Amino acid sequence: MKKISFSTQINAPAARVWDILWNDSTYRAWTSVFHEGSCAESDWQEGSKILFLDGAGNGMTSRIARMIPNQFMSFEHLGELKEGVEDFETAKTHGWSGALENYALREKDGATVLEVEMDADDTFEDYFKDKFPIALAKVKALSEEAAS
Repeated sequence: MKKISFSTQINAPAARVWDILWNDSTYRAWTSVFHEGSCAESDWQEGSKILFLDGAGNGMTSRIARMIPNQFMSFEHLGELKEGVEDFETAKTHGWSGALENYALREKDGATVLEVEMDADDTFEDYFKDKFPIALAKVKALSEEAAS
């Protein structure tokens, strides 16, 4: 696996960007780029389980590895969810169990730099390189729209 990263400058405070990233309705809006119907189920506490779902009972089982509100969120991906059933063996055999997806927010003078760094294997690298800039553009638009 290799680390890939994405970044965008957003003309809104970090607290607003954080809310856009993790609030249910806006999370669904920006992650629809990856799959229409995308959502997340969690209590959003550090150490808690989080399910990243596609709306049809499929997705990923992960854990919130680290959370500093308005600054940093790290997800550790542990397994797949297929038709509502958790599968941890596939992630192990394919070598992405333990992969991290990190979101860092740095605010300066009312604007925020959002940086995303993630572990990706060759299977998904091109997909994420194509989709993540579009998703971050949505985060930017939603954050700036709400901030104005």
